[in-house]
Amino acid sequence: MPQARIDRLLEQAVAAGDVPGVVAMATTRDGPLYAGAFGQRGLGNLAPMMPDTVFAIASMTKAITAVAALQLVEAGRLPLDAPLGDLIPELAAPQVLEGFDADGAPRLRPAASPPTLRQLLSHSSGYGYAFWDPLVARAARALGLPERYDGSNRVFATPLLFDPGTRWQYGIGIDIAGKLVEVVTGQRLGAWCAAHVFGPLGMVDTQFGLRADQRRRLADRHWRSADGSLAMTDFAPPVDPPFDAGGGGLFSTAPDYLAFLRHLLQGGDRLLRPETLQELYRNQIGKIVAGRLPASETSHAVEFLPGAGKGWSLGFLCNHADQPGRRGAGSQAWGGLVNTYYWLDPAQGVAGLLMTQILPFADPKVLTLFDAFEEAIYAF
Repeated sequence: MPQARIDRLLEQAVAAGDVPGVVAMATTRDGPLYAGAFGQRGLGNLAPMMPDTVFAIASMTKAITAVAALQLVEAGRLPLDAPLGDLIPELAAPQVLEGFDADGAPRLRPAASPPTLRQLLSHSSGYGYAFWDPLVARAARALGLPERYDGSNRVFATPLLFDPGTRWQYGIGIDIAGKLVEVVTGQRLGAWCAAHVFGPLGMVDTQFGLRADQRRRLADRHWRSADGSLAMTDFAPPVDPPFDAGGGGLFSTAPDYLAFLRHLLQGGDRLLRPETLQELYRNQIGKIVAGRLPASETSHAVEFLPGAGKGWSLGFLCNHADQPGRRGAGSQAWGGLVNTYYWLDPAQGVAGLLMTQILPFADPKVLTLFDAFEEAIYAF
């Protein structure tokens, strides 16, 4: 039976020590296709992984923030292709980093144009991540700016790495989109999403910060050393975070996030209009290639779907051609820093996800397991 084969695949990964525990699920448009939870929530935590185990989903937050922003585009409250400086002044006249002087001062020039929401959502705005790009970190330190999104607008004054619309660079663009949601609604991002995304889909365990019952179900976070061994890391998730990070601040469960993916497969009508959903899926960056990330302190170097043509939509990495035995052309996918991954295949009506809590990102053992899980789902 296909279910038993996938069970063995996941059980073997736990038995081999590749992961302490894992939750994996898949769905069609019509309903659940597979669900499995194996191992334990942490090396020092004998509580078993369960379907309702809570995970830090990090950049899996981005797709949800993108949907929230597009809801406001539909309502005429956010522009998709106009300057945004009247909403966030730091976006009015951005500077592009061209290098550094001999004394270490950044050499800056005015950007050819200010970034738009379309460019922020498609990671073509020029903004990077300081923890992924040393040039961004160096410029932020030299200018006395935060190196990470801290809920304020100050980090948005960080210089761009290129003129908006000319390249792809993974960065803080969707954190800015989340802040734009807050500016135009007068609400925290989490409050808007609770009313307009989580509530309509019954996502009862997805939020910024954690309730007491969620903390009891939280998976522990681990670090894999160069020798392949795993150790637990110190991680104290916020009960009531001071800000909602639209680029990576959510906690969720596999059933909750699968409900989000399933609803998009079904047409997404409780979230977006059909034409908006199609724009959400459409590649926004032309022939520019997306999905390559360099190594950093918290990530391995990685190219997702190596050799395949791929771009970025308004919320996801998208592939241009069918992947044999796997997702079809036009599929959408991404993951989270602590090695959580998903795909969404509108053409074939299939979506799936695999959840662990391991750093660094792009862990080879987890990626191998995710690929094998996806192939097994399509073999059903």
